[in-house]
Amino acid sequence: MMGFLKIEGKTFLLFGLANKKSVAAAIAKVLVEEGATVIHVVRSEERAEAARNLFPESAVFLCDVEDEANIISVRDEIAALVSESESGRIDGLVHSIAYANYSEGLKPFHGTLKQDFLQAFNISCFSFISICNHFRELLANDASVVTISISTTSMAAENYGYMAPIKAALNSSICFLAKSFSSFSDVRFNAVAPSLLKTSASAGIPGYVDSYLYAEKAILRKKALKTSEAADLAAYLLSPRSSGITAQTVVVDAGMSVNYFDSEIVKGAVG
Repeated sequence: MMGFLKIEGKTFLLFGLANKKSVAAAIAKVLVEEGATVIHVVRSEERAEAARNLFPESAVFLCDVEDEANIISVRDEIAALVSESESGRIDGLVHSIAYANYSEGLKPFHGTLKQDFLQAFNISCFSFISICNHFRELLANDASVVTISISTTSMAAENYGYMAPIKAALNSSICFLAKSFSSFSDVRFNAVAPSLLKTSASAGIPGYVDSYLYAEKAILRKKALKTSEAADLAAYLLSPRSSGITAQTVVVDAGMSVNYFDSEIVKGAVG
């Protein structure tokens, strides 16, 4: 009997696994448990080894999305693999890629370096557009595409800095991709927007631990969002069960956004 998500036997392509704490790893785990085939695309051989150890039944490919030629090359490699499958198509695609150069420490937003901003935009946002473009002919007509955003891009978290405007551009991109793809397919595009997660990537953000602990206090249940909870939402959006949802940024924050005036937080702030 097929499971609720109806993804058994379907093929999904995931960009962005780094290690077992990655959002991409958590999504892959759900998909595999539901009987789907998962293909990973990662940035380095070190990450490829991690992917193979975590998902020994999955094919793993290398791609540096900062170089568009790499995206085209890995598209051709994956096309050859997928052509051997029953459908010859990819049923869903996940973009879980973000990068920001914080090597010089925390800077005020107005001091953002142009090269850092443009590099982060290329990797974190434009790569999503480029991947969708170059993989469009491999996607099933009713495929679902999901990217990973953040729960809010309008709150000025100083330590997150210029990545918030880049995530805002990513959120906007799903609307334009959904519109442009609608001229030739029923492919859906959505973003999963979690509150603060405990991942190795987030650990590189200056002051992230304090922000994470604050978020835990602001969440209604007083427990931080789990990566698996964001992954479950992504799996749902990838599945036919969410067929009526497209061009949406879906927030998963366990109620954090309604609780900033929690009495404990207010008391701590005003003494």
